[in-house]
Order: sequence, then C-alpha cells, then structure tokens
Amino acid sequence: MKILFISDVYFPRINGVSTSIETFRHNLALLGHTVHLIAPDYLTPSADEVDIMRVPARYLPFDPEDRLMSYKWVMTHLERLRGEQYDIIHIQTPFVAHYLGTKLSRLLGISCVETYHTFFEEYLYHYVPLVPKKVMRFVAKRFSRHQGNSLDGMVVPSHPMLRILKSYGITTHTEVIPTGLELDSFVPGNRKTFRKNYHISQDRPVLLFVGRVAHEKNIGFLIKTVDRIRNEISDVLFVIAGEGPAQESLELEVKKLGLSENIMFIGYLDRHTELNSCYSAADIFVFSSRTETQGLVLLEAMAQGVPVVSTAELGTRDVLREGVGVWIAQEELTDFSGKVVKMLRDAQVRKDLGDAGRDYAHEWSATKQAQRMLCFYRSVLNPL
Repeated sequence: MKILFISDVYFPRINGVSTSIETFRHNLALLGHTVHLIAPDYLTPSADEVDIMRVPARYLPFDPEDRLMSYKWVMTHLERLRGEQYDIIHIQTPFVAHYLGTKLSRLLGISCVETYHTFFEEYLYHYVPLVPKKVMRFVAKRFSRHQGNSLDGMVVPSHPMLRILKSYGITTHTEVIPTGLELDSFVPGNRKTFRKNYHISQDRPVLLFVGRVAHEKNIGFLIKTVDRIRNEISDVLFVIAGEGPAQESLELEVKKLGLSENIMFIGYLDRHTELNSCYSAADIFVFSSRTETQGLVLLEAMAQGVPVVSTAELGTRDVLREGVGVWIAQEELTDFSGKVVKMLRDAQVRKDLGDAGRDYAHEWSATKQAQRMLCFYRSVLNPL
C-alpha cells in the first residue's frame, strides 16, 4: 500500500504528533508499505528526510513553535503527487493539512482519513484568551464536527475521545488506534550519567515531567504539588523536559513560590539519544494533563521502569491501570502530593511498580498498532 501522510507539524518540531507520525511511518515501512509525508519546512532538517515533501511555511506570531504551510505551493505540485498513485491520504492535523488532504482526496480520487490527536474543546481557549471559554468550546465542537464529517474515516487514540467525538455528532467511520511504543523505548537509559551531566546528585529524589510546556498540560498544578512536597522532602527536585508557550509564566510562578532550587527546566531532549536516560534518572514520573488524547509519555516512562503518579483524565484513562506501574491521584494537592511523598519514601514500592509498569508497557507494541492501522485503511477502501 502507498500512503500519503499530511501534517502541519513534524520534526524538528517536537511533540506527540511528530512522534506518532514517525512511529507509524517506521512500522508501516517495516510491514512492507510506503509512506510519504507532506510537512512544513522549518529550515532545519530532521534526522531522516527520506520521502518527505517540505513545504514553505511562515511563522505564526501567537505560536512561534509552529508554521503555517503554503497551500498554494502544494497545489503547484499536483501532477507530481498524482504520479505517485497513492492508495489513501492520512491527515494528521486539522489546520492547512486538513484542507490540503480533503482537496487532494477529491482531485486525486482517493479516500482520506484523519487522526484526531488534540482535544480542541479544552485546548483552544488557552490560545485565544480574549474570547470566553464557553464560546471557544462551542467553536471547537462545531469545527471538529464539520471536519470529521468531511472524511472517509477517523482515527482516535482512546475510547474516551471517541465518545466525545460521537457526542459532537460525528458520524464518520471511526476506529480507536493508539500510537504504540518502539522497541527503542525499552533500551535501558543511563541514570547515573544523566544525573552527572545535569549536576544532579545521585541520591537526590527526582520527579519528572516530559512533554510540551504548554498551558493545557497543567504543569502549574504539578509545581504547586512540589511546593507541598518540599515541606516533607526538602531536597526534592522536579525536572521539566520540554519547551513551549507556558514556560515563561511557569518560571515566574516558580520564582514567586521560592522553588528555584527545587525545579529545573532542561528543554527538549533528543528522543534517540538522551530521552531514555532522562526517564531512568527519575524516581517518579508525574503527570496531570486534562487534555491528552492518549498520553504516550506515561508508557515511555513505564518502559524505563519508572513508577508514575498521575491523574486519569480523558485518554490517560485508557492507558492507566491502578497499581500497574502507577498510582492514580486526584487533581487535588493533598491527594497528589501525599501519594508522591509516600512513594518517594518507599524504594520497594517504587521498584515493584516500576517492574509491573515495564511489563505492561510491552503490551503497547508499535508494530501491533501499525497492523491495526492497515486493517483500518482496508476497511475504508473496501467498505462492507
């Protein structure tokens, strides 16, 4: 099968969508299929540019990490795309990529599906703060319904997200297919070396968050829990690995609370060289996002044998099983911080949870999810 992915984001822009695209491209290729990608040109190539059409793109002033692709530029390459004779188009994001994908679907006469990676109902109002939250939620629902019903099929990473989309009135054929874990996620990281490189003492208790430093990730709540935790474990360190639009406001909050000695922002890490070691350097992975459609970082932490304390909201409810690598906490300071303190004080509990989490993470095979994606494509191309 020959597949065309289209996305408004991809590496070197680091986020969950980029990771999902890379994972599926790699595993679909291993299964003998060809996947091409249309993505923005960031003027800095990713590690692997094979079969990628980079589109000229401009900056977005309200979101400097992202780029707006040139729709017209892609249309000038229509005959080149027609000559590739793709079997199906798979859109990964709902902006220019969505409209490119649906247009190419009509012009090339092939089916078009899309993955719903982002819960826009709980996302958009962070970036358009002058518009009332209620209005932005209405806009997000209508936007999602309109786009979803223009497709031949939709993929969602979790069952809770599927139920939400159905409640919007989306009637398109939809399948739950999460992003799987690559075998590389299970290669043990080097805890000792990572701590040495970042000047963290080997015996210091370390909490970790990995991901985009964005408002919807609810990192501010985690910072407040660290403020509670340091009253009982004074040398606790919270490492935040990632970058994003909320970083400046979070750094101000850290200073306001007097937590500069307890919180470290270390930026993005190369997932192929440093990320596993970053996970393994932590004693506990902490997470409290309300908007995850899956929460792949939770499984990546478990793959390194790191126990987790997390809320279970939306897509993370599909991933987390109480006592299997994780203690599930409420988004409430006393409950969340209490669970973290209790876990930090019991090395055997951390080891047992970590071992159970590593075993559980093996169930989320990237190859298995790629096989499921192929079955979904075939169901769209050959409906009963």
